[in-house]
Amino acid sequence: MIVPWARWVPSPNASDRGGAEVDAVVLHHISLPPGEFGGGHIEALFQNRLDPGLHPYFRQIADLRVSAHFLIDRRGGCVQFVDTDRKAWHAGESLLDGVPDVNRFSVGIELEGDEVTPYTEPQYQTLDRLLAELMRAHPAIRPERIVGHEHVAPGRKRDPGPLFDWKRVREAAGRLEG
Repeated sequence: MIVPWARWVPSPNASDRGGAEVDAVVLHHISLPPGEFGGGHIEALFQNRLDPGLHPYFRQIADLRVSAHFLIDRRGGCVQFVDTDRKAWHAGESLLDGVPDVNRFSVGIELEGDEVTPYTEPQYQTLDRLLAELMRAHPAIRPERIVGHEHVAPGRKRDPGPLFDWKRVREAAGRLEG
């Protein structure tokens, strides 16, 4: 599924789902460089065109081949990089309810943020709207299957982090389900 109201910026960092049904959403946070927002660097990373000369941190990550399905920026803008019918490379080595390769059956959503900056109201509003679209398109997604990267890669990842309002998001998703 391509979300019609999201800006489409295709990423090559995707593959076939191998017949797996989408039944989960993994939420992440990202800022490039770390702790800085805006600048288009996330899009560049997800399109394999991040210039390692722009910031010392970029030298460490410029060769990564990663992408989420979506990015929600600080103003609530939404960019889609991968069709949800395809596997985006967002969670890495991961496990959900005993099943490995979470990318195979999940949609990855990056929120522009970090562990020390609260998420914005426009980000939550866009996330609610996006989750509604995803739950309609992929009815196997249930509120309890909306998880963080921290839940599918514990000890390795900590996003979306301690400031993320899980109660709010799960309540909104629960209203969608009912």
